[in-house]
Amino acid sequence: MSKYIRAKITGNTPINKDHNLLVLSPDDIPQRPLPGQFYMIGTDCSYNPLLKRPFSIFRYNPPSPPFSKGGMGGFSEELQFLYRVKGRGTERMKEMKEGDTVSLLGPLGNGYPKPGKNLTPVLIAGGTGIASLFPLAEKLSGNVHFLYGARASDELLLLSELKGLVKKELIISTDDGSEGRKGTVISALNNFLANQPSSASGGISHQLYACGPSPMLEAVSKFAAEKGIKGYISMEENMACGVGACLGCTVKTKKGYKRVCKEGPVFSAEEIVWI
Repeated sequence: MSKYIRAKITGNTPINKDHNLLVLSPDDIPQRPLPGQFYMIGTDCSYNPLLKRPFSIFRYNPPSPPFSKGGMGGFSEELQFLYRVKGRGTERMKEMKEGDTVSLLGPLGNGYPKPGKNLTPVLIAGGTGIASLFPLAEKLSGNVHFLYGARASDELLLLSELKGLVKKELIISTDDGSEGRKGTVISALNNFLANQPSSASGGISHQLYACGPSPMLEAVSKFAAEKGIKGYISMEENMACGVGACLGCTVKTKKGYKRVCKEGPVFSAEEIVWI
């Protein structure tokens, strides 16, 4: 059950010149968010912009004893969001300080399905797509292969946290070769799977999870289809309401048009019709 809640800002830390980590202490959390879900966030003191903006949940920290719902000390839950400053809404968010309040609606949408039996999860993030996939890696206790790519090293976010989390293989790639291997994350994925045992011979089989720019998601989807690998992708579309009422975030699927905010943002990779 999602609902409107208010939250106090307890941190708004720059990660680099274009990205911040927003930490919120909400007055209530009716439902714990799942990896892949999102919240609509709006500032309280301005109607410019008027509409809330969608942000993937980066991390949820549950209350620690003796804090509990209705218990002594109130709520100590914490929500964290990684965001890129690229418009009036996020510029306003960047200006906000500790103690300021924001309004939220969530959690919204569908999260990532669990990996199938005997399937090894492979997480593929492009740029800020790490915000959606990081909590999935945490939920899976770091027992994942993680491929993270960006155009250049200064667009790779929270690398130290990622290195401390991933227990299997972490592969970093940049288009310009300034960090990790040179090339796209798709070329890194192809190289990674080419060096894995074939499932046909009783080796490891994989399940893909991806979040990032649309061209990357399209490439992952087509790659998964060609290789016969099950995959899930988290779509990003402009949203006005976040609850499926405005139909402003529809995408074409093999079963007709679906709403990213309601039927997504996580879809089966084979479901999307790329136009």
